[in-house]
Amino acid sequence: IEAEEAPIDIEIVDPDVTTIEDGEGGMMIQFGEGEITEPEFGSNLAEFMDDTDLARVSSELLAAYEADKNSRKDWEETYTKGLDQLGLNIEDRGSPWPGACGVNHPLLSESVVRFQSQAMSEIFPASGPVKTKILGKIDDEKTKQAARVRDHMNFLLTERMTEYRNETEKLLFSLPLAGSAFRKIYYDPNMGRPCSMFIPSEDMVVSYGAADLMTAERVTHVMRVDGNSVRKMQVSGFYRDVEIGHGAPLTGDIQEKYDKLTGDDPSRIDSRHTILEMHAAVDLPGYEDEIDGEPTGVALPYVITVDKASSEILSIRRNWNEDDEKKLKREHFVHYEYVPGLGFYGFGLIHLIGGISKSATSLLRQLVDAGTLSNLPGGLKARGLRIKGDDSPIMPGEFRDVDVPGGAIRDNITFLPYK
Repeated sequence: IEAEEAPIDIEIVDPDVTTIEDGEGGMMIQFGEGEITEPEFGSNLAEFMDDTDLARVSSELLAAYEADKNSRKDWEETYTKGLDQLGLNIEDRGSPWPGACGVNHPLLSESVVRFQSQAMSEIFPASGPVKTKILGKIDDEKTKQAARVRDHMNFLLTERMTEYRNETEKLLFSLPLAGSAFRKIYYDPNMGRPCSMFIPSEDMVVSYGAADLMTAERVTHVMRVDGNSVRKMQVSGFYRDVEIGHGAPLTGDIQEKYDKLTGDDPSRIDSRHTILEMHAAVDLPGYEDEIDGEPTGVALPYVITVDKASSEILSIRRNWNEDDEKKLKREHFVHYEYVPGLGFYGFGLIHLIGGISKSATSLLRQLVDAGTLSNLPGGLKARGLRIKGDDSPIMPGEFRDVDVPGGAIRDNITFLPYK
């Protein structure tokens, strides 16, 4: 090839069927016969997509996530303010004087604990949480089969799924407070068994105008995962092996309130990654829905995992059954509602009796402060009246000397008219 001629571009589509060898004084290129294989149905499609397409999909999904989060802003504010009524922290008040009463009325916390205990005893009886019901004609074979299914399910939930009871108790504490709670059910290949995990309502971001989980266009599960766990998922091939940098802690009013209630220091270094697992309908580039070879423009259900800090897509997987011609979305979450509300999220005790609980706390503090003023009253005294050691309060049974310039003591001291 002479210097002034343009170089030859060689594009290798499939390296398995292409060989390039040095011939005598030249280059020999041999093309074999082969086909470009499509990724398997359960593969991570992010491994086969262009970086430009991945960046565009990530940008659109993150913008949609922020829109969904803003749509429930009023719900978050109400929930955050209501958490103060639990009275988990003792408040040291400096107004109207240092040491004023700072207790909270236990109306809200008592109602939550009572619901949790009663619901737990109903859901988890001594015989086990699972019961069976036979539909149709009852015979001896069906009865024995129902008993086997019941015994196996009770063994699975109480012995194998060790997290099930604890996660249920957490769910029953959060449900009456927030009005909504979620459970995620999935099969864990590492454990070789199904798992059932509780998800608090603040970590399940859905547009407030959505009717339910099945018809919602987008459902985002916010996960906080440490760096080592993310790396394990990358090494196993479940996540795309890309650099996502250091973790960024999740911030927000609800998280700050939780840190205050639990005693965590918000200024501590949190190295966990905020992972967004988004169950969304997307018209994915290169994997469009087609009829007779023509794209229809219909968005299909996918599970797309995004690292929030780096905006990197870690995985994209189809979220419908392989043999489903209609490609209906598979559901992985269960939504529990305390009282169904006007929007997607339900109403909880914070919304129903939060105002009464706040008023009861105010009344309780007034009564305790009134008792304090009655026991140690304040008042006015004449300028010429001198009491020895008047800087310290008089203890019960104590008498002190008083220098009275004239008249009776009661004419020189006036108590303020406290009730």
